[in-house]
Amino acid sequence: MLTEILPFRFELDTIAIAGASLWSLALYLGFSKTSEWVIEQLNRWFNFAERSLYTSQSEFEKTRKARESQNAFYASLFSIIPFLVVGALFNWGVEISLGRSWGISLGILACISCGIFELGRRNGGSLD
Repeated sequence: MLTEILPFRFELDTIAIAGASLWSLALYLGFSKTSEWVIEQLNRWFNFAERSLYTSQSEFEKTRKARESQNAFYASLFSIIPFLVVGALFNWGVEISLGRSWGISLGILACISCGIFELGRRNGGSLD
């Protein structure tokens, strides 16, 4: 459908997209403390950058709660980007070393392993 609208053709490598997505999900789950840190830093930066747009303190305080909620949402969305980049690199490394068919297979295995690790980490933390 999209190829009918555009006057040129482009190819999307669906195997690479799937492999990079699986690896990025595995990294996001496996390094959840890092992902929380990235979200916090992005949220701080968004709040700081948005504060510079207001000239009056009263106008800034009037809409503060809604803007901070929106910035937290955007920070959680944009925190995925570093993991997508590193996941694409992991997938590329696996495809170069082992072949194209192993990228998705090891990505699924990494997702399952990191998911179990994250469940154990959260469960172990609640027992303390």
